[in-house]
Amino acid sequence: MRSLLFVPGSRPDRIAKALAAGADGVCIDLEDAVPPAGKDEARHAVMTALAESRADAAPRLGFRINSVRTPAGLADLAAYAHGEGRADFLMIPKVSHGEELVIIAEALGGPEAPPLWPIVESAAGLKHAYQIAGAPGVEGVLFGGADFAADLGVTLDWEPLLHARGVLAAAAAAAGVELMDVPWLDVEDEDGLIATTARARALGFTGRACIHPRQVAGVAAAFTPGEDELARARAILEAFDKAEGGAALFNGKLIELPVIRAARRTLAAARQA
Repeated sequence: MRSLLFVPGSRPDRIAKALAAGADGVCIDLEDAVPPAGKDEARHAVMTALAESRADAAPRLGFRINSVRTPAGLADLAAYAHGEGRADFLMIPKVSHGEELVIIAEALGGPEAPPLWPIVESAAGLKHAYQIAGAPGVEGVLFGGADFAADLGVTLDWEPLLHARGVLAAAAAAAGVELMDVPWLDVEDEDGLIATTARARALGFTGRACIHPRQVAGVAAAFTPGEDELARARAILEAFDKAEGGAALFNGKLIELPVIRAARRTLAAARQA
């Protein structure tokens, strides 16, 4: 998923609008977007939405539970396990250890469990980033930058969070899973959204979460290879193929394996767009 749009579980009337916003995925939020008094009602609305059949498979529809360290989070898991609907993915907040994900997957039926998206949003979670990203059933990781910044007592600016982003990028790459960046919180600042999304992609992130439909197009564009990138990737692979295993040159430079891998990733990203 290049773009993931969050929608409050307390506003089921917005789910259909979110699904039509053009994002690759929609995540109904039962955690931060729902006050404690509204958890039960929102949970029922989410289970109803998941049980309703959709005519197509896009965008993907999932939901974020509450922390499994809380009664609300355990109730979310139980409701899904006994419900009729199926989610395309399950987002799990405040994950600090890979064993949590093993337990959740087993509780939801092991192989029958939806793909898991743990959120790393604490120093403890970052410490176990490789274990979390590599846990069974994990499809991708979301960087919970706002909570992470609060945990460390730093600002949400790029520099204080650069180390965390780098660790998560390496952990996700090692596990072969997707990596999504924290949402850009200033909905009115499109330039900031595009600039920071481009930096996240350059670090190795594969997508970004959104909190408003107007952010979806900019995020998707930032993670979609442009024509110049595609042309360069095709030319690199063509030169490599023509060399038939020998030394290959592109624009006078030796083409090494990392360059080939990068070119293949670029073309793969374009096919998935």
